[in-house]
Amino acid sequence: MSKIIDGRIIAEQIKAQLKQKAANFEKEKGRKCGLAVILVGNDPSSEIYVLNKIKACEQVGINSFVHTLKSNVSQEEVCILVNTFNNSQDVDGILVQLPLPEHMDQAKILECISPKKDVDGFSPASKHIPCTALACLELIKSTGASLEGAHAVIIGRSHIVGRPVAKLLLDHDCTVTITHSKTRDLATLTRQADILISAVGKKELVTAKMVKRGAIVIDVGITRQRDVVPNRFKIFGDVDFDRVKKVASHITPVPGGVGPVTIAMLLSNVLS
Repeated sequence: MSKIIDGRIIAEQIKAQLKQKAANFEKEKGRKCGLAVILVGNDPSSEIYVLNKIKACEQVGINSFVHTLKSNVSQEEVCILVNTFNNSQDVDGILVQLPLPEHMDQAKILECISPKKDVDGFSPASKHIPCTALACLELIKSTGASLEGAHAVIIGRSHIVGRPVAKLLLDHDCTVTITHSKTRDLATLTRQADILISAVGKKELVTAKMVKRGAIVIDVGITRQRDVVPNRFKIFGDVDFDRVKKVASHITPVPGGVGPVTIAMLLSNVLS
């Protein structure tokens, strides 16, 4: 039976350290560090994500500036607001909550964010590493396992998770294999993994037969399915948790694994 990696506990430990860093920032600058958040539309999941980020800011001592815009707002208006925050001395980080409405070019809006203030790390020019990739590394490190020479297999090649986490693990001397939707015989590769990271958003894609005994399994994916209770959803990860936990040495749950640590790493980027 594997050890459950509790992302909530790890996130609280990180935020405790960031609280002191925020206090030092305020003492040095004469103001609190600031995060600007732009939420377009009224997607329930996005509203919850933003609320959780704002609560985390309050815990640490970071000012938050939240602007909620209607879903029919123009792309130009969003970029104008972003540029206002780019030029604000009270704002150290800017976050545009995704997804955006279909009529908007997400990449172009993210490119409007100053590279120094793009704390999500989503644009190619950003000075920050994407938060979810940083979270994966923190969760892996929390197991105490040696990364040097370990074989890490990543399912997913996005610029938000797959590719940046691959670079982070390479920098820690792992041997890295990136797989994706066109990969042939995925299970043969995943069974070789000392560290297995799945970030595709496909419910229970990773089965116990795909996991090497004793592997560290990090589940980034999230799939929501409507519950029998109105306006409620069940959340699933990419990993068949109940079965894989019998094979893996360590495993993250969904929810309560990668998500809380991702928010903590967002705050770390704001304060960096």
